[in-house]
Amino acid sequence: MPGQPSIAALPIFVMKYSDIDPRKTAFLFELDNVLYPAKDYYFQVYYLFAGMLEYIELVDAKAATDLMVNTYQEKGREEVFNVLQEKYQVDEKYRPKFEYLCMTANVPLKLLLYQNMLELLQEIVVDRKKIFIVTNGNPAEQLNKIKHTEWHGLENYLICYFANELNAKPEPDIVHLILKEHNLQRRDIVMIENTEADVLCAQACGIDHINAEQFL
Repeated sequence: MPGQPSIAALPIFVMKYSDIDPRKTAFLFELDNVLYPAKDYYFQVYYLFAGMLEYIELVDAKAATDLMVNTYQEKGREEVFNVLQEKYQVDEKYRPKFEYLCMTANVPLKLLLYQNMLELLQEIVVDRKKIFIVTNGNPAEQLNKIKHTEWHGLENYLICYFANELNAKPEPDIVHLILKEHNLQRRDIVMIENTEADVLCAQACGIDHINAEQFL
């Protein structure tokens, strides 16, 4: 109707630190696709793996990298090696090498935080509140990502927990451990999440949660 703004013209609300309940004293963050884009790590791993295959098996590195990137985007990272193997008849002996590289790769470029998340973390630190990274996935791989992230000095304020060392989220064990070890109450905590597992975990623990997309 005339005079009404189009949907595209409507302002987009982006949540900021000041919008969060000031009574919260601890913030729980997942790592992948919450603090940084996970693809920034995996695409570099694929580049390195393709380079190895080119050197040993004479596979076209660029074409192999493109295939792995496209598979990640279309089918998920669990299918990356399978599709590569089918396309180039890659020997099964390379699967453990690929999985090991995913855990330990010395990626050439630092992983960059989402700008809004960097600002959120900085404000939490200035306000003298606790930051926990509570991440699912292989602990060695997740630790490697943390080591390759550009934290802008925030690394000294991070407390990291790897849920798989107890039970992966949505199981609430890791949150219960944090509550106990840091003398926190459920009302003190908010989880910044981006998966159904995170949401179910927060609900099981009785803690508040906010979807990461609201900050991005």
